[in-house]
Amino acid sequence: MTQPSTQRTLVLLKPDTVRRGLVGEVIGRFEAKGLSLVAMELRTIDAAKADEHYAEHVERDFYPPLRAFVTSGPLVAMVLEGDEAIEVVRALNGATDGRKAAPGTIRGDLSLSNRENLVHGSDSPESAEREIKIWFPGL
Repeated sequence: MTQPSTQRTLVLLKPDTVRRGLVGEVIGRFEAKGLSLVAMELRTIDAAKADEHYAEHVERDFYPPLRAFVTSGPLVAMVLEGDEAIEVVRALNGATDGRKAAPGTIRGDLSLSNRENLVHGSDSPESAEREIKIWFPGL
């Protein structure tokens, strides 16, 4: 019998999640799926932290409005852990564009926007490692 592949992933509940009072509902979806909270903090970020987190997008046309959005108010940064956590979180989050995300996903049920799409989840083990170091250097 193979052992489950326990992973950690970074999840950001973006300012629209906080502003709309959806933090508890979104965290509940992750917990109901069986993921465990390892670390969590409510914080605001500045442009430099946004640039560090979204380093691969800084030169892209869509990035300046994204930076303005993620720095516009408090967000919740957290590390979740579980079997195949990265893939599980991305499936729960749904497609990036909330207008096209499948019903039953966080974005499909709760977002009508491509930019204000409630959540970020690491897209690979390498990204998860890099992002967790940015947000929770003590882990």
